[in-house]
Amino acid sequence: MPSPPPPADAELERLRREVAALRVRLGARGRRTAFVGGLRRAAAAVLAPAVALAIVAGTVGLWAAATALDTDRWVRAVAPLPRQPAVATAVSHYATAELFGVLDVERRLRAVLPDRAAFVAGPLTSKVRESVAGTVDEVVRSDAFQPIWVGANRRVHAHAMAVLNGTSTVVTADGDRVRIDLLPLINQVLRQLSARMPTLFGHRLTLPDLASGEVPENLRRRVEAALGISLPANFAQFTVYDAGRLRAAQEALVTLRRSVAGLGVAAAGLLALALLVSPARRRTLAQLGIWLVLAAVAVTAGLRAVRGELLAAVPAGIYRDGVAAALTTVTALLRARGEQLVWLGAGLALCMYVVGPGRGPVRLRRAAVRGGRAVGRSGRAAGRRLAAHGPGWVRGHLDALRVGGVVAAAIGALLLGSGPALLAVAAALLAYEVGVTAVGRAGRA
Repeated sequence: MPSPPPPADAELERLRREVAALRVRLGARGRRTAFVGGLRRAAAAVLAPAVALAIVAGTVGLWAAATALDTDRWVRAVAPLPRQPAVATAVSHYATAELFGVLDVERRLRAVLPDRAAFVAGPLTSKVRESVAGTVDEVVRSDAFQPIWVGANRRVHAHAMAVLNGTSTVVTADGDRVRIDLLPLINQVLRQLSARMPTLFGHRLTLPDLASGEVPENLRRRVEAALGISLPANFAQFTVYDAGRLRAAQEALVTLRRSVAGLGVAAAGLLALALLVSPARRRTLAQLGIWLVLAAVAVTAGLRAVRGELLAAVPAGIYRDGVAAALTTVTALLRARGEQLVWLGAGLALCMYVVGPGRGPVRLRRAAVRGGRAVGRSGRAAGRRLAAHGPGWVRGHLDALRVGGVVAAAIGALLLGSGPALLAVAAALLAYEVGVTAVGRAGRA
């Protein structure tokens, strides 16, 4: 019968079993920790692009709600468009074509010319067209056209918003279009043509002056009565929204208005959640910066594609150039916000990389510290030399420094030219002259 193991061997065996059990438990805990850590990293990696998309989409939605969908702000955005040469040229060309189409100048000339002189009707028509085009262009580029342009855009935008909101009693999204009406522009052109070429119409036209921007409701009937013709139903009007797009625009408007605030809340909530679940917050913020750049670039590419589709629907040439210039002006703020998001994302990613533990960031930080210390030493040495020799040098060149300050201030005033800027230049010159004089006197002492 075997003898029982010694007490020391029994204790050793017990410790071995305990160590083995602890290793099993530790391995299970390690696997569980690794699994949970992997889930947290995956969740943070998914939340980072979601936050970036919410920020970019919210930015676009905020611009649309505050500009494209607000009549007053839309009018402020499009008010400067007639000052754009491409836009002014497109409007002038369109108005000239519309007006010349209803005047039928060649028929009028043939009616008053002798039969033997009928051959000059064509050349005379070309000359009259040049004169009409010049008058239209003059009106479009004048200050008097500004209230007409603003009023037309205000009416068409309010009309479009009523259609999109479903509150319009005039048109429906299924069978009508929203058009901008340039008849007030035609009215002003006819007034000038009547004053310059009264024989073109056979009599002096009596039409209202619309320089104030107020358009009478019976303007169309008054123009028809003055010209003695019936104007086409769509005369001097071009479509802004067509029937095929109104329904989609209405749905997009409702979604946009509901989502702008939600996107902001979602971005903040998702960011907080990402930082909460992430086991490496610095890496998550770096991923957010990268995704922010990618999302901004993707949305920019999408907007460019939309711009391309809009331009493709416009005939090439003057009209397309005018629409392109208008789109560039209207979306200027949105493009600026997109560029800011790109720089914000790139800066965030770069900062998170620089503060990281990698070899590159560590070397970069050490080099920055050494460079800062070197600059500090150089600055202190330069300060000591300046304190020792600067006042004496200023005293020896005091007149030249005073004159140089005046010359620099004069150049700055010429370049800036505005009232507040001139005050700032004058204050800077005064401070400079007082400082130079004080330093020069200290050197004399």
